[in-house]
Amino acid sequence: MTPSLVFDGVWKRFRRGQIHDSLRDLVPAMFRRIVGREPADHVDSRYFWALRDLSFEVMPGEVLGIIGGNGAGKSTTLKLLTKILEPTAGLVRTNGKIGALIEVSGGFHQDLTGRQNVFLQGAIMGMRKAEIQRKFDEIVEFSGIGDFIDTPVKRYSSGMNARLGFSIAAHLEPDILIIDEVLAVGDAEFQAKAFGRVQGMAKGGAPVVLVSHQLDRIAELCTKAILLEKGAVRTSGTAKHCIDEYLHGLNLNRREALVTDARIQFHGIVARDGLAVFSGEQMTVVVHGTADVNDPPRAWTPAFRIVDPKTGHDVHSVTGFQRGIPLPVRGEFEYELTLQMNVPPGVYDAQAFIWDSETNRHVTSSERLEIEVFEKMQFYGGTQMNTKWSAAKLASPVAAVPPSKHTNGRRSA
Repeated sequence: MTPSLVFDGVWKRFRRGQIHDSLRDLVPAMFRRIVGREPADHVDSRYFWALRDLSFEVMPGEVLGIIGGNGAGKSTTLKLLTKILEPTAGLVRTNGKIGALIEVSGGFHQDLTGRQNVFLQGAIMGMRKAEIQRKFDEIVEFSGIGDFIDTPVKRYSSGMNARLGFSIAAHLEPDILIIDEVLAVGDAEFQAKAFGRVQGMAKGGAPVVLVSHQLDRIAELCTKAILLEKGAVRTSGTAKHCIDEYLHGLNLNRREALVTDARIQFHGIVARDGLAVFSGEQMTVVVHGTADVNDPPRAWTPAFRIVDPKTGHDVHSVTGFQRGIPLPVRGEFEYELTLQMNVPPGVYDAQAFIWDSETNRHVTSSERLEIEVFEKMQFYGGTQMNTKWSAAKLASPVAAVPPSKHTNGRRSA
C-alpha cells in the first residue's frame, strides 16, 4: 500500500528578521551585507532550524498524532503539509486533496453574516458553490447556531465563531485530513460532537495528522504518534508511548525542593507501566531509596498520596500503619503500590513520604510524579464507578435522544 503522506528527511530553516525603521539603520545594514563585513557569529545567529531531519509517513486509515512543547516544530510541520511553506531540504509528498482544520474561524469576514461566511469560507477551502448549497443545512445544524445564521459574525461570541468555522471545515470530503487544536472549540457538548465527527472521518479511511495538547484525544484517536523536541523527533511509536515520554520530560523539568532527612532518603519514584492511565483502571507506582535509622521513632510511618495540583488537596492518601507496611530501617528499600485510579480525567501528582503522626508533618518526601488520567468511559462527578448498564426488559422501548439544553449535557436517569 502506498503512503498518502510522506515526510522524508525534511529540514526547515528560518531567518531571524531585523526590522529597520529608519534610513540611518537600514543603509549601514545593507552595506554590511553587500561587502560581507558582518561578524561570522552574527551571520550564524541570524538563522535557526525549526525542523531537523524529520521523517514519517501516514498510510490510508492511519491517524498520526504529533505532540511536543511550544516551539517543538508542530506548527511548522503543518504549514509544510498544507503547502504554506516549502522545506529547506528534504521531500514532502501528499497524494490527494488536503482538508485542513486549522484556525477554523480565522478567515471569517466580520461584516458578513454567518450564511455569507459559510459560502465564503467554503470557497476558500476549495468547495464548489453547488457542494456548499447541498451541505448548507447540515453545516448549520451541526454548528447549532441556526437562529443566528443571518446575523453578522462580528456579533457572534468566540464560541459561536469557532462552532461555525469547525462545522464548515468538518464537512469537507478530503483525501488527507490535517487537524490542529480544533477539538477544543466550543463548550464540552460541542467538543464531544466535534471529536465524534473527526473519528468518523478517520474511520472512513482518510489518513489523518492530528496536532493537539489534549493528550487524551491523542491517546484515543491516534494509531501512532511522534514526539517533537526542538524540531527533531525525540521518540515515535504508539500514542501511549509518546505521551509517557512527554509527561516524563515535563516531570523532570518540574522537580520541586524536597523535604529531606538524612536517615531516610527517597531516590526515585516511577510508574511501572507508564505515566498515562485510563480513569477507573489500575496503575502501579514503585518507590525506592535507602535508610539508616538506629532508633526508629514510633510515630514515623511510610506514606503515599495522590494530589490534585490545581487545588493542592489530597485526592487519596494512605500510611504504612493502615496497611501493615513497616518503616524502612537499614539499607536499601523498595515499596510497590497498586491503585485503582477512580478519578476524573486530568493531571495528578503522586508522592511518597515519611509521616510523623505526632507532629503531623512530612519527615522526608520524594519528588512528585506527574500522572495523566484519560477518559475511557464518560461520566460526571468526582468518582469513576465503571457503570455497567443494561436493559433487561422495556415494555415500550424508545430510541435514546440527545440531552436537552436544560440538562447541561447530562442525561437524566
